[in-house]
Amino acid sequence: MAADIVVKAVMLGLAFASLVTWTIWLAKALELAAAKTRAQRAVRRLEEAISLDEAARAIAGRKGQARGTVAELVGAAQSERQRSDDLGEDGIKERAAIALSRIEARAGRSMARGAGLLATIGSTAPFVGLFGTVWGIMNSFIGISQSKTTNLAVVAPGIAEALLATAIGLVAAIPAVIIYNVFARAISGYRATLADASGEVLRHLSRDLERARRLATQQVRANLHAVSPQPAAMPRVPAE
Repeated sequence: MAADIVVKAVMLGLAFASLVTWTIWLAKALELAAAKTRAQRAVRRLEEAISLDEAARAIAGRKGQARGTVAELVGAAQSERQRSDDLGEDGIKERAAIALSRIEARAGRSMARGAGLLATIGSTAPFVGLFGTVWGIMNSFIGISQSKTTNLAVVAPGIAEALLATAIGLVAAIPAVIIYNVFARAISGYRATLADASGEVLRHLSRDLERARRLATQQVRANLHAVSPQPAAMPRVPAE
């Protein structure tokens, strides 16, 4: 409490940074756990389904409300298939892949929001604490010059506040770095799960398009066979 105003400001800033770190950890841990669990469950339902429409119904569940990024991926593939119904299969699959990649990127950016602040705190907090340390040691030398004595009681307060600023800087930086690394690995795993979901969606889309093409071909053949004229009977020529 008797520290210099600059050192106090450094300590309060570092304490606030530590509070922000733990707040981000709690919020992102809950968000990431819920999103990853929902995505893994949806991927399992995608793998068990035999068509894209069946997968959409399975992901929606009994309430019929599809939530989550995987449900958005399925909806984007269905929408592209409906909007490009009169176009070629290759174009449909290419445009669907582009749409799915954009959804994946957007979900990854949304999940990584706040991680950059953890990296900033982890990299700058030690230097902010070092600034408080330098300021406290400077005050100690000023006290020595003003009292003109090297008594420990004169230099002890400045050294104490300097060491405390360093300690608070480390307390703010170390958890931020650890939490950032944990979140980076978890977000990478979440993105891998979304990539698996995109692959399954594209596989279902390709199979559905091929089934539709085969059904249309069979229908055309059946119609042609139904309307084909019967060969006329040859007239009989009387024997001579």
